[in-house]
Amino acid sequence: MTPLKQVAKLKKSPGFWHEAWKRFRKRKLAMVALIFVGFLALVAILSPAIAGTRPVVCKYKGHIYFPCLGYFNPRWENPIFQRDGFRRRYVENLPEKDPQSWAIWPLNFNDPYRRVYEDEWPGRPANPTRDEGKPSSLNWFGTDQTGVDVFAQMVHGTRIALLVGFVSMGIAAAIGIVVGALAGYFGGWVDAVLSRIIEVVMCVPTLVLILALMAIIEQATIWHLMAVIGVTSWTGIARLTRAEFLKLKETDFVAAARSLGVRQSRIIFRYILPNALAPILVPITFGIAAAILVESGLSFLGFGAPPPNPSWGTLLSAGRSNYQLWWLILFPGMAIFLTVLAYNLIGEGLQEATDPRLRDGGGH
Repeated sequence: MTPLKQVAKLKKSPGFWHEAWKRFRKRKLAMVALIFVGFLALVAILSPAIAGTRPVVCKYKGHIYFPCLGYFNPRWENPIFQRDGFRRRYVENLPEKDPQSWAIWPLNFNDPYRRVYEDEWPGRPANPTRDEGKPSSLNWFGTDQTGVDVFAQMVHGTRIALLVGFVSMGIAAAIGIVVGALAGYFGGWVDAVLSRIIEVVMCVPTLVLILALMAIIEQATIWHLMAVIGVTSWTGIARLTRAEFLKLKETDFVAAARSLGVRQSRIIFRYILPNALAPILVPITFGIAAAILVESGLSFLGFGAPPPNPSWGTLLSAGRSNYQLWWLILFPGMAIFLTVLAYNLIGEGLQEATDPRLRDGGGH
């Protein structure tokens, strides 16, 4: 066989991320955690089809509608149902106002925002209230003191839990990576100024800033909480990015790019940043868990997502006022614990898969 044919038969070397994924898959706990987070994402996306009192899809007056989308955004619920006076009571109004109508209903007929009343579903009793709302075949996780189903609130609250983590850390990652990259690449007075800014922001406590915001803004929303958590959580990412850029800017491939006249912005974001991402992803993953914990803690204290947004922390807070309602503490508490644990396990798995000192078990 000629040397050319031997070279042609050589397999292409797998990339860094391919190797990191192979090592990550060997961590069983990390993979289980990743599957659990994927399951939560699926629950968040399909929450209107899992629990609700609005049809997933229905045919009404010759047209197909998706009333369940109103759980994501009230404006997505077609105005025809408001004009026809449904008052979000679809079970009785659909056949009454259009005998030819049909509907596909969620798996669990319960609303995350209100109590289900007697005969709202034919032959079904009203949701129990106060101490009588124990878990049952109709209310799988019980009801709160006002009769609102806990399972429905937890299913729809998954959206808030995931949004808080991903949006807040998305903001933090964007700020931290840009600031750290500029400080590490340019050095000198740029590094000195940005490092001082990082140190100042590190001194600002997230919880105190959120409480101050709640006092200033008349109608604070969950998006305000995400913004504050993100704006105060980027410092660790920035310092790690700066350290990686200080190391990588001295490498041969960066020197070659400079000699070829490549623009500095392209060197920073096209050549150096992809090689610095591996260690940066680890604090981002841990930050998602921390953000979920902060939001749950604020909701527990009564400063979290304002009504009618269902939140796991709000359910915990409701259980605090009456310990006989143990289901208000057990189920939301387990959800918060398992979600935060899952993100921490994913972070540890990423750290072991991407750190050359730990990937082969050398760190143990």
